[in-house]
Amino acid sequence: MVVFAPAALLFLVFCVSVLRERRKFSNAVILGLAALCAVAGLLYRLVDSGSVSAPVVVWSLLGLGAVAVLLLTGFLLLNGVRMLRKEGRSPSNLLSLSAALAILAVLALLATAAALRTPVLIGAATAAGGLALYFSFLFLCFVCYAFLYGRLRVRRKADFVVVLGSGLVGGSTVPPLLASRLKRGREVHARLSRRGGSPVLITSGGRGPDEDLPESHAMADHLVAEGFPAHLIEREDRSTNTEENLRFSKAIMEKAKPGYRCVVVTNNYHAFRAALTARRVRIRGQVVGSPTAAYFWPNATLREFTALLVDYRRSNAVMCGLIVLGGVAAWWVNWR
Repeated sequence: MVVFAPAALLFLVFCVSVLRERRKFSNAVILGLAALCAVAGLLYRLVDSGSVSAPVVVWSLLGLGAVAVLLLTGFLLLNGVRMLRKEGRSPSNLLSLSAALAILAVLALLATAAALRTPVLIGAATAAGGLALYFSFLFLCFVCYAFLYGRLRVRRKADFVVVLGSGLVGGSTVPPLLASRLKRGREVHARLSRRGGSPVLITSGGRGPDEDLPESHAMADHLVAEGFPAHLIEREDRSTNTEENLRFSKAIMEKAKPGYRCVVVTNNYHAFRAALTARRVRIRGQVVGSPTAAYFWPNATLREFTALLVDYRRSNAVMCGLIVLGGVAAWWVNWR
């Protein structure tokens, strides 16, 4: 059982870290490392057992992995095409398609390097394969922990429910994506009210360059039209992004009640990164997500992951530099 000790230790560290602060990306990485160590331990035990079926199991797992990569690539290609048809050709809508093409490019480079075995191709394939594994690991950590975070219950009472804004349709109409957030905000507010509280709902969002009014005003009007009490709504109408949403809403909450607790509402694909931002600006509360259209989720998740990589750009730049150096070393060894 010694081979599983690293996995058990990492899982224990993960549990303690989540209990102390669930809004950390390091939780996702620690959980991923624990899973990786557990898989490595299982494979070691299998090979070390000397069973005649061990090679079959290992090759079967590798085959399943290859099939999974091909299926994922096909799914991303189809989703990318659907995004272009439904949402238009903006750069953010090209992420699914770009990810699929990147996977195909790496696979082609690996196959070419294996066939020709030239020093330059071996070095390039080593670097590209290493980068692909690194970003794939981080992405799986992100997706799995974001899924887990979205299912951790918010148990405490709260004084405020903050609904984050998004763009308006035609400059004044709440789109389905934002309507989903508002519906979840009403549900959270109703649940908190049943516990004996009387929380204030803050609609958060400023006016964009192509909008006729601030998003928070359109959101408040939508809630009132749905029967929500107008006197329980506070409008934050200066923000232009998620961090400003949270900072300006925090100022409203601290002014009204310095010892406040809150629940922040956004879409499910955005909940975990919004939680990381909430921790950074020291918001006292957790984030919950509302449902998102199935076709929109893959591309939106990739967009959130890309933004997260930018948030941690220094650490990622160091890791990428080390991986590229590994590729250079592979080229040097084969060149000599």
